[in-house]
Amino acid sequence: MRLRCAIPLAVLLGCAAPVYAQDQGFARSQSFLKTYCQACHQGSSPVGGFHLDRVSTPASLKAEAAKWGSMARRVHNGEMPPKGAPKPTVDELEQFSQWATQALRAAACAGGIKPGPAPIRRLNRDEYSATIRDLLDIHLDIGSALPADGGGGEGFDNAAETLFLSPIHSEKYMEAAKFATDFAAKEFKSRQKLLIAKPGPGVSEEQAARKILEALLPRAFRQPVPAADVALYVGLFNAARKQGREYEEAVFFAIRGVLVSPKFLFRVEPPNRTAAVQPVGDYQLASRLSYFLWGSMPDELLLDAAASGKLREPAVLKSLVGRMLRNDRSLGFAQRFIEQWLGTRDLVGTKKPDPKLYPMFDNDEELRSDIRLQPVLFFRELLTRDLPVLDLIDSTHTIGTSNLAKLYEVKLPVPRDASKQPRWMELPPNSNRGGILGMPAIMAVSSYPYRTSPVLRGAWILDAMLGTPPPPPPPNVPALEEAKAGAANRTMRQRLADHRANAVCASCHSRMDGLGFALENYDVIGRWRTEDAGQPIDNSGDLGPVHFKGSGELRKVLLDRKDLFVRNLTNKMLGFALGRGLTLEDSCTVDAIVEEVRNNGYRAQALVEAIVLSVPFRYQAPLPVAKPSAVPVPTKVAALQRPGERKE
Repeated sequence: MRLRCAIPLAVLLGCAAPVYAQDQGFARSQSFLKTYCQACHQGSSPVGGFHLDRVSTPASLKAEAAKWGSMARRVHNGEMPPKGAPKPTVDELEQFSQWATQALRAAACAGGIKPGPAPIRRLNRDEYSATIRDLLDIHLDIGSALPADGGGGEGFDNAAETLFLSPIHSEKYMEAAKFATDFAAKEFKSRQKLLIAKPGPGVSEEQAARKILEALLPRAFRQPVPAADVALYVGLFNAARKQGREYEEAVFFAIRGVLVSPKFLFRVEPPNRTAAVQPVGDYQLASRLSYFLWGSMPDELLLDAAASGKLREPAVLKSLVGRMLRNDRSLGFAQRFIEQWLGTRDLVGTKKPDPKLYPMFDNDEELRSDIRLQPVLFFRELLTRDLPVLDLIDSTHTIGTSNLAKLYEVKLPVPRDASKQPRWMELPPNSNRGGILGMPAIMAVSSYPYRTSPVLRGAWILDAMLGTPPPPPPPNVPALEEAKAGAANRTMRQRLADHRANAVCASCHSRMDGLGFALENYDVIGRWRTEDAGQPIDNSGDLGPVHFKGSGELRKVLLDRKDLFVRNLTNKMLGFALGRGLTLEDSCTVDAIVEEVRNNGYRAQALVEAIVLSVPFRYQAPLPVAKPSAVPVPTKVAALQRPGERKE
């Protein structure tokens, strides 16, 4: 059960929370529910079959955690009470949501830290491409022809909840496997890596094929393979030879069968059939680690560490984390994590700046690439240099190129000999470019394609950086009036002032707009400006009683709330590492990780190490009482494994 609720303004600001949230606790929550929910959820026919009696005792926080979570989420999102019923104020709504979140966490963590579920998961499109690349040593984006994977869990496309296998996936995996093996059969490096044996004096064709498959299968399936499995794929080779295929063609046909096997396409862990928590298997831990930090199969060193039984040792895991982050393959991790967490993937879609208004972005492919990759490369530098994750809020360095220097209109120390290559470099004083808030990619995804939006930018900070998303707008809220032809120019602040005059809009906008106004000096593509609609920009903002001016002071305000930022970052990275949505029980793990990171100077590698050493990452919960479903084997995959029954 997942719970996503906003933190009330008092907590966000770091000031004293109301008595409601601190001292009154459960009794006040019952008063809230009776005031705003009892009319619909009582009697013999409560709406939705949900009766308030189910959540009327403190024990229900554990026994009915799913109901409490759903109720708190719907209250926060404005779905309850229904239209026409008395509504709580925004402060009441947030106070109730926060109390429910804290109470549910306390109930869930009463028994200590426990591992969550470890569901079966299909390799997503990026993971499939990277695994094929490393297995066959071919450098093609094989997965580009596969259907796109939707976001799930904590917002990432590696979440098991969304990685089902559809008929179209079955068809596309068949096509991708054929394309990959056909390409590998013609590529010299790949052939050398795969064809490690050939028929010769005293070596039969079957013996040579068996030796090839005995070497390939443990790597493809990411664990030791029994002789019966090897025999299955040797059978594919023999059947292909009977069809008249040449020796090498038959070998690659058997390899194609490997690439559509459920043991290759899915990450499946043997269930824990005991009644107690158990360490995850050595080879399964190797896969958890490699798909977290590389998005691909374990390499030889990881498999050797698993075979030796040393992979579970904390010191070994810590040393491997540093090694893996320094490997070039970690760039894929940085890109997948950052672009999905911060939303910059949308720069090639819905958030692409208007080409007529911002032609330099549309016409310059190098600039577009620099803008999109800047936060990715910046994050990777934090990891490899083991710098504080707080540098994401503000920093003295950035990733620079000559294109970005031109866009910034700031002199960056870009080397002449490699001016177009991204470089880690020190920012000049008062550049207003420290951290991710100074990056064009962030300004673009938190704007409309045709204009800036303090509302979107404020909401982006609350959600992406602080993990405190504002409630969705209520229905029938009037849109911001756009400028009309012939009318006097008005700044964005002036236009929003009229919008906020609506009492329905004012309460939420007071939380978002002040943050966004501080970023109004950046246009849609992150260029610095001092005027809007011909008038000087007023970049003053506020977060409750805290007032500030401009992006520099905003960064200081966010640094004052650094633990809120680090908790949100931890939530995101833990969900990414586990490949699933977090549960209430996982909040105990998040608390422990945040404390560990704080005690280690907020180092980036300390965050990754703490996640890898966490209980949910290294351990496995007992098998649920319900019988787990088997991995579906597509009909066409099964057909491929019986080549003698059909012709291609």
